[in-house]
Parts: sequence; structure tokens; C-alpha cells
Amino acid sequence: MSESEQETGEQAAKRTGQLEACQRCGRKQGLVGKYDIWLCRQCFREVARGMGFKKYS
Repeated sequence: MSESEQETGEQAAKRTGQLEACQRCGRKQGLVGKYDIWLCRQCFREVARGMGFKKYS
């Protein structure tokens, strides 16, 4: 794995077949693609409640 791949997350895109990026911040790793949300997990946690998701213990 080259240094540029490590910085940009291209390695993960090749491994998972995902060429998508977070619609909010542009991150390519940790994407929530279910229901075509395409947000990274960090952004999803910030906006999920506003989207109608509820947190269960």
C-alpha cells in the first residue's frame, strides 16, 4: 500500500468495491450505504436523529 493510498482511503475503496464518498465531508471509509444514505459513520451519528432515526440502548 503506497503512502498516497493510505492518506486518501483508496485502498479501502478497492477492497470493498465502493467508489462512493461521504456526501457531507468526503471521507471514503466507514460509509453507511444502507438506504442510499452515503454518509460516513461520524457524520451519520451527527445527523441521524434529524433524519428520523432513533437510538435504542
